[in-house]
Amino acid sequence: MTEISKIRRAQVAGQFYPAKASDIQEQIGGFIDGQEVKIDALACLLPHAGYQYSGRVASQTVARINIKDKVVLLGPNHTGNGAVYSLMAEGAWQTPLGRVNIDTLLAKSILVGSKYLENDSLAHAREHSLEVELPILQYFKDAFEIVPIAFMSDDLTVLKKIGEEIAGVIQDAGLKERTLLVASSDLTHYEPQSAAVEKDKKAIAAILELNPDKLMREVKNSNISMCGYAPVIAMLAAVNSLGAKGARLVKYQTSADSTGDESAVVGYAGIIIN
Repeated sequence: MTEISKIRRAQVAGQFYPAKASDIQEQIGGFIDGQEVKIDALACLLPHAGYQYSGRVASQTVARINIKDKVVLLGPNHTGNGAVYSLMAEGAWQTPLGRVNIDTLLAKSILVGSKYLENDSLAHAREHSLEVELPILQYFKDAFEIVPIAFMSDDLTVLKKIGEEIAGVIQDAGLKERTLLVASSDLTHYEPQSAAVEKDKKAIAAILELNPDKLMREVKNSNISMCGYAPVIAMLAAVNSLGAKGARLVKYQTSADSTGDESAVVGYAGIIIN
C-alpha cells in the first residue's frame, strides 16, 4: 500500500460542514460563547448531522473537554460497506483543517486485544459519522491522533465485549489519562417534535446512568431510531471498565431549533462522561 492510498480524504466537506477552513472556523466559533470551563473526560457523545443542525450541540460539548492526545472514535456504519466491526489501523484522515494521523500503535494493540474488530478501511471510506466530528475536535486542539472504529451490529453482548476490550488495552498501556473516547450518534430520526423529545429522554437517561443494557432496552422497547446506539453501548462498556464516575448532559436540541419545522425532527445530544 502506498503512502497516498493510506490518506482518507474528506467525503462530506461542503455538505455536512463547510469546504473552506476559514468557514469552518467561523461557523464553530459562532456556536460557542468562549466561557466554557474545560474538564478532563473519559468520553463524550456527539451528534453527527450537518453543522447547521447539530453543530451547536457538538461544538458546545467539545468546548468543555480537554481533548487528549489520543481519540478513539466510535461511530455507526451507515453505508453497509466493510467489516461488521471495523477499525482503520493505518494512515491519516484529511479535512479542510488539516491531516489527522491514525495512532497505528494503539490501533494495532486494540486489534490484537479484540476478538471481534477487523482491520478494515472500506467501512470508513465514505462514512460520515466520524468525519463530521474531526473538524470540531481540530478547532479546539491542533494535534491529536485517532483510532476510527465503525459498528454495523446490534449484538449487545459483543458490543459490550468490544468496549471492555478497548478499555483493557487502554488501561494496560497506561493510556487512560491520554485517551478520549468519542461516540458519534444522532437520536430519534424524523418523528414529530413531541414524540422525539419523549423518546430521546429515555435514551439520554440510560446514557447518563452509564447503563448500556438499559439503553438497548429503551431503543428496542420504545422503537428509538437512534443511529449510533451500537457505538454508544461499546463506549459505555468501556468507560465502566475504566472507572467512570458520572455523566452530564451539556445540550439537547432537535433539528426544529434550526429549521422551525416540528413535523419531522432529528434529535441531538451532547454528553460528557468523566
